[in-house]
Formats: sequence, C-alpha cells, structure tokens
Amino acid sequence: MIKVRFAPSPTGYLHIGNFRTALVNFLFAKSKNGHFMLRIDDTDDERSSKEYEYAIKEDLTWMNINWDSLERQSSRLLSYNEALETLLEKKRAYPCFETAEELSLKRKSQLTSGKPPIYDRSALKLSDSDIADLKLKGKKPHYRFLLNHEDVNWNDLVKGESKYNMSNLSDPVILREDGRVIYTLASVVDDIQFGVTDILRGEDHMTNSAAQIQLFEALGSLSPKMGHLSLLTDNTGSGLSKRIGSLSLRELRSQGFQPMAISSLLAKIGTSDSIDIFRNMKQIVKSFDISKFGNSKPKFDQTELSALNSKFFQLVDYKDISHQLNILDLKITNEFWNLIRGNINDFYDVKFWWNIVYGDIKEVSNDLAFKKLALQTLPKERFDKNTWSVWTNSLMKESGKKGKELFKPLRLCLTGQSNGPEMANLVLMMGKDKIKERLNKNN
Repeated sequence: MIKVRFAPSPTGYLHIGNFRTALVNFLFAKSKNGHFMLRIDDTDDERSSKEYEYAIKEDLTWMNINWDSLERQSSRLLSYNEALETLLEKKRAYPCFETAEELSLKRKSQLTSGKPPIYDRSALKLSDSDIADLKLKGKKPHYRFLLNHEDVNWNDLVKGESKYNMSNLSDPVILREDGRVIYTLASVVDDIQFGVTDILRGEDHMTNSAAQIQLFEALGSLSPKMGHLSLLTDNTGSGLSKRIGSLSLRELRSQGFQPMAISSLLAKIGTSDSIDIFRNMKQIVKSFDISKFGNSKPKFDQTELSALNSKFFQLVDYKDISHQLNILDLKITNEFWNLIRGNINDFYDVKFWWNIVYGDIKEVSNDLAFKKLALQTLPKERFDKNTWSVWTNSLMKESGKKGKELFKPLRLCLTGQSNGPEMANLVLMMGKDKIKERLNKNN
C-alpha cells in the first residue's frame, strides 16, 4: 500500500508553500487508496511548541486534510540513537570535535582559495585514543554521516531521471553536540520504521534526498520513491521566501478565503491541467496525477485565488455552506444566500450584504427630489415578484428618466452601491419598511 507523510516542524504557522506539500502528499495517497501520515518533527526543543502543533492540526482540519496516523519525533529518540550506533559500527558515521567557529574559519579559508566549502573530513584522522582524550577533556562531539563519493541516481516522480555526485556535498551532520538528532537521520529512520513508500517535497530538498538515499542503504533499507516539486514564486517569478510570513493559512482564512479555493489553486498550479474551482476534495482527488507536475516554477497569484474564491461562492449551495454561515450569527436563510452569492468575493462579504439589506448604510445619494418621487411612486399594495417592474415603470413616467438614468440612482438610494444582486429580488428581501426608511433618509 502507498504510504506518504507530511512532516512539519511545530515552529510556526503553516504557509502556502508547506501546505502545498501537505496537499500534494494527501492527494497522492488518496488517489491511490493509500495512507497519509502526519509526522510532527519536534526534536528542536528550543523552537518547537505545542501551540504551533495545535495550530498545524487546526489548519489542516480546516483545509479538509485528514491524516490516517499521527507520530511525533520527540517520542522516538531511542530509535535514532540505535540507528546512530548501527552507522558507527558500519563505519558510516564518525565523531567530529570542531566548534562552530572553527568550521566557519575553514569555510572562509576554502572560499578565499577558490575551493568549494565542503567539510575536509579531518575528524576521520582521529584515532580511538584521540577521541577518548578529547571526551575526557569534556569536549562533546557532533556526528557526521560518511558519504560515498559517487553518483546517486533516482527516477524522480516529478523531475524524471535525476543524479547527484556526492563529492560535491559535505558529510551531513546527523547528531549535534548537544545530543539533538538532525532531520537527515531522524526522517530516514522514521520512513524505514513506518514503511513510507513515497516521499514528495520541494526541490530544495534534492541534495538532502541524495544523501538520504545513501543513508537508507547504510541502514539496510531500500529508499522510498522520491518526488521533488518546483518551488512556488509570486506572479512576477520572484521567490516567495521573503513574503511567506504574510501567506500563512491563518492569514488567508482571516481574509475570507475558502479552503476549496486554496486547494483548487494549489492542486493545479505547476501542472498541465487548467485551473478551475472544485466543489469538494473528492473531485480534486479524482483528478490528481503526480505525472502532470512540471519543472517550471509555478506562480502563486493572489488575484487568481480571489477569482476562484468568488467562483466557489457562486457554485456552492446553501446546505453545503450553512455550517459556516452560522458562525456569523445572522440567521441567514436559503433565500438570502441565493440572492447574494453571485456578489461575494470573500466570506466576510456575506455580512456586508446582510447589512445592505437589513442594517444601516452610509448615505450616498443627495438627490432629494428623486428620492421623494421614488417614495411617492412606491406601490402601496403588498410586495410581490412584480413590485419592482410596477414601481420602476411608474417612476419612469413621473421622472422622465429611463435606463441607467433611472436604475442607477435608485439602486444607490436603496443600497449605497452601484452594483449588486438583482433589484427585483433585493427589494422583496428588504421589504417596504426598510425601503421607506432609506428613501426618507435626509428628506
């Protein structure tokens, strides 16, 4: 069975970039009746927090991403230590005693002399007695994984045939001197023990993947299949990294964006498919195909997201959004929803239109003569579906105005807006008393 994982660190809120990774993994798993695991990578005690873990889960749930299992790296430290011992026995890991300052000086020296800043493996020259002496002096080692300097090849699920020569990479640190295990090792141990079959993540992890493929082999396991997605850019083609804090799911939610609009966009940008709104996650799952993702950098355009958001409201039925509308505590009916949904760009527009129909509006029209005439011609009998046409025909005869000259100022008097829902339906929803109130304003 296909098994994938999304592995966020609880050190901040989910943003568009890492949510896209979660979404692609979820869709990949569900399109193949597979298993989607949420793994909290919380080995960094200083930066990890329960608050962010809860926020990550809340955001995924809001986005209709449900995990089949949940694991935390903080509960698996023994497994990582055992893996390190295995690597030490196989001579594929070794202790290093250089300080951060010493390593920085080495890199600067290499760069000055025109050499790549790759670790020189000087720690491999230490004898067992040298290591013992250093430990007796109170020096704590960090540990590195010994790479084989050869080509690592894999058939990438997104990029196709991929290759990286490991002589271009420093032996990665897998355990810090303070005892904290590094992602490079912890992730591989988890993937082995939980039976992960496919790893989908950003292309910025490709060198990581090359090193980890050797690490899987060193721990006696075959590597999962790998897939690396091109990173998102903004609509000008620039990287999102500097702006990413303003593109958290929480921020988009506060702006009234809907989960299906966000998922509809992120599931398709960077693929050969056209971008359109989906009604639900099942439709996205059915359309998903990892082979449709290309190598070009997809552009995240918030204007495009806004268009999808608006289209979602136009399509969604009252019964499918009523649970959200209840949050507004406005007693919104099916009739009201059908009246306004074609004029909604974000969720908070619902409250805006509620106020237009039932609340108070800012005075826009100062044409007191026109308002007085509109009030005089307002039908006295009970309002029905013919009220608007009867009223405007009468007003047209009395005022001599027609077309835009008639309808635009009347809409402004009643709603304070130049555009909006169909007026024939709007006046029925507003009712005679509210219309009289608006026309009498400042009269």
